[in-house]
Formats: sequence, C-alpha cells, structure tokens
Amino acid sequence: MTKKRQGEPWMAAADYGHQMPQFSVNLIVRDVARSVSFYTTVLEASLHYFDPDFAAIRVLEQELMLHADHTYDGHPWHGSLSAGNDRGLGAEMRLLGMDPDAVAARAKEAGASIVVPAADKGHGWREVMIADPDGYLWAVGARI
Repeated sequence: MTKKRQGEPWMAAADYGHQMPQFSVNLIVRDVARSVSFYTTVLEASLHYFDPDFAAIRVLEQELMLHADHTYDGHPWHGSLSAGNDRGLGAEMRLLGMDPDAVAARAKEAGASIVVPAADKGHGWREVMIADPDGYLWAVGARI
C-alpha cells in the first residue's frame, strides 16, 4: 500500500478499527482533501482526521472513512479505480435527519452535482440526491 502521509497518523490503525461501529462506510476517492471539503461543506460532516491517504469523518451519527486510490494499489480494484470512472453506480447512501433544501443549497454553492432536486417523495421523505466528487450518490432527507 502506497502512503503519501508524512509522519505518524492520528492513532494506530488497530486502535481506530477497534472503535468502529458494527456498520460503517469506506469510500475509495481520487483526492482525499477534495472529498473532505465536499463532506464537511455539503453534508456538514465533522472531521476526526485526514491526511493525503485517509480521512475519518462523521456525518450525523454515521462514521465514514475515505481512502485515497493510491492506498489500494495492491488491491484487485486498483486497475478499475485508476481508469477514472465514476464510482458506486448502483449503490445509494441514504441519510435521514438533514434538511434536504439546505443540503441542496450548500451543494449548489459548492459546485457539487445535484442529481435529483429536493422534492417530497411517496416514501414519506423530502429528499435531495447529490453526488460527491467521485460520483457516490447520497439521498439526503427528512421525514415529511
């Protein structure tokens, strides 16, 4: 695994791994800093830590990890990741408990992609669908 980080990380990998909840999300991204900017600005994520290789963030009550493509250079996915295609097609992260209109406004201001504008949906949410810089889709909303 290639590392671009200088110095030691914020904590040992095993210590962080032992703190993880039963379910978490890890997204492989082209540029960690760019993704951190999107998540902290548009989804108001709190940032635990980031460096050029990795970021640990929290969106509402959900832990999220971001790993840079280069950290997967020994993984079978590396060739596909390096091809530059959008990621996550067929997966949709759903985040309940955030004002979709405010998210849409922040996304627009940040130049992020609004895939489906905010609207009331038959499943009882008002939601917006936005894509992060790598194409991962987020349906963000609140109960109607």
